[in-house]
Amino acid sequence: MFTTGELIERIRGGHFDAAFASLYCADAQGVTKQRARYIAAVEAFAELYGSAREVAVYSAPGRTEIGGNHTDHNNGIVMAAAVNLDIIAVVSQNEENVIRVKSKGFSAADTVDLADLAVHSNEQGRSSSLIRGVAARIKELGGQIGGFDAYTTSDVLRGSGLSSSAAFEVVIGAVLNGEYNNFRFTPVEIAQISQYAENVYFGKPSGLMDQTASSVGSAITIDFKDPQHPVVEEVAFDLSTYGLSLCITDTKGSHADLTDDYAAIRSEMESVAAFFGKKVLREVEEAEFFANIATVRAKTGDRAVLRAIHFFADCHRAEALRDAVRAGDIARFEKLIIDGGHSSFEYNQNAYSIKHPVEQGVALGVALSQHVLGDTGAWRLQGGGFAGTIQAFVPQEKLSQYISTMEQTFGADSCYVLSVRNYGAVKVEETL
Repeated sequence: MFTTGELIERIRGGHFDAAFASLYCADAQGVTKQRARYIAAVEAFAELYGSAREVAVYSAPGRTEIGGNHTDHNNGIVMAAAVNLDIIAVVSQNEENVIRVKSKGFSAADTVDLADLAVHSNEQGRSSSLIRGVAARIKELGGQIGGFDAYTTSDVLRGSGLSSSAAFEVVIGAVLNGEYNNFRFTPVEIAQISQYAENVYFGKPSGLMDQTASSVGSAITIDFKDPQHPVVEEVAFDLSTYGLSLCITDTKGSHADLTDDYAAIRSEMESVAAFFGKKVLREVEEAEFFANIATVRAKTGDRAVLRAIHFFADCHRAEALRDAVRAGDIARFEKLIIDGGHSSFEYNQNAYSIKHPVEQGVALGVALSQHVLGDTGAWRLQGGGFAGTIQAFVPQEKLSQYISTMEQTFGADSCYVLSVRNYGAVKVEETL
């Protein structure tokens, strides 16, 4: 452990360069950028809490979904990858049994008294509820909790579909795991703790994909048939081998007013499962579902049926995407990506919100991607949908044109060229 001043000197002296290169898939210019970012974060911590404090730095990445759109919350199968955008937390333990988190860009700090771990209904939708929920769940599972002061800064776009909320939950879990539990909880357990906080304390009925991809890292498939013991498989995937770049474009829509839209997808899928006496769609036999569609639609409505069709097909696609990557069949991979995008748009119906029909940035981004890429590469909406980001796998020869088209439409710096990050949530010193 180092004081803030000592840590800054070590960062300036290059002691963290190898970690930065690994975590951010960074060249020399990227390493220099991370040095400045980390130094600024440590300086901000020192200004808030004092320069004599001993500190550690934790990081949790954002994620991009590759396949299995909105299948995780019904115990389906997904393919996802951590990306080289993250939230970092500069942290120092305190003896007050209070967690304070000041996040860059927010005027007030979140303060949670660990003597009170009950659900606070007036906290729902706020980051303080996530802090309280993570701490409560760790304690409930027999872990230790304690106070700390933290300053966080994130380049995971809020409301973008890269899961900034999951990265926040996971980094809080990682801090408590590292500072008070000697890393006794596995990455998957930290993901489950984070999901609990989001579901029960924050009030959002999310699945487990976002948290798992952030906590575990790398490119992974996750089978949620048994959500208490999800099966996680890492998949080696180097896009540069195929001359492709992963582009995420922020279409500038916000997820802030879309909780009801997300909840409707889950509840409608579960209404179809309930028709068959099951809790989630993964428990329903696909053949039985298709044999009874006429009766199901009369009970649940057509949109629920279409969303169930999407669920079954996208679970199969997630496995097929994994197999295509393992076989090096990039043409098959690209076709599956496009097919999944069509299914999300047409059946799952999360390309835009019916509450705001004139705002269709995601749909426009998908249309422009198809226009630029034609019969090369692949494109789709990703994540929760309705607003936020789209994903494209862009051939190098079209990369400049693609970026230009996206940024002319959605604004400067709206198109990010990302890499798959091979680390999940970490204490940064541990990657040295």
